[in-house]
Amino acid sequence: MQDEQKVLACVDQSHFADFVADAAAWAARRMQAPLELLHIIDRDAGAVRGADHSGIIGVNAQQALLERLSEADEARSKAVREQGRVFLNALRERALGAGVAAPDIRQRYGDLEEVLVEQQAQVRLFVLGRRGESAETTQRDLGRNVERMVRALSRPILAVTADFKEPERVLIAFDGGSMTRRGVEMVARSPLFRGLPVHVLMSGQQRRDSAKQIDWARSTLEAAEFDIVTALVPGDTERVIAHYVREHAIGMLLMGAYGHSPLRSLLFGSKTDDLLRSATIPTLLLR
Repeated sequence: MQDEQKVLACVDQSHFADFVADAAAWAARRMQAPLELLHIIDRDAGAVRGADHSGIIGVNAQQALLERLSEADEARSKAVREQGRVFLNALRERALGAGVAAPDIRQRYGDLEEVLVEQQAQVRLFVLGRRGESAETTQRDLGRNVERMVRALSRPILAVTADFKEPERVLIAFDGGSMTRRGVEMVARSPLFRGLPVHVLMSGQQRRDSAKQIDWARSTLEAAEFDIVTALVPGDTERVIAHYVREHAIGMLLMGAYGHSPLRSLLFGSKTDDLLRSATIPTLLLR
């Protein structure tokens, strides 16, 4: 990836934005990459509701009503933009305090997925919250945007939990498949985890080539001068990973995500969602 490619943090006006900014600042420093804090304003944010314009009124009255609605829409849109500007400036100051030299801020109207797909050619890493503004008033422990964004984007996504802390140990949930092999190679090339102990864990059903696969992961990372711990632990993947994270004080998880179609996930559930819920730590998701 190009050095000029940025870390793009997607933030909304929830308290989770602070954790996203902290994680993005950490990643930008580690990778010596530019940081951009992006706030997407929903296209309907300026809509004014409650005015009665359904009755039968005269032409002049109708024109006056439309003018008042237009003025109210413009005033609300201006207020939304100003509120977003203040919000982003506060996050910029937070990133500066975390050691990022010149974080950029930007807000745009539009759909989150469309904007991020459009931006991804210039992005090295996306950072977003596991939960967001819409989840603050619900009991969802995973925000609705996580799966949608992972499926739409081809870049790694760091999904951040509350109370982000810089990780001291990293775990790769490794299954020997092409996706997690690419993850191992990405870790070997990237400065993101340089100097941190990296654990590689294979779980689930024991395979004939499991030892060979995990030996490949170990040798690949050792060749890049990482301090490696490997483990083969049969059993339910979700439970094994959750237990391993707790037992070894893992600070960040790397795993492949949403390998099955949305329809299959709808019918049978998503293993990725199960793992995200059980791990409860920041997770780097690969597609």
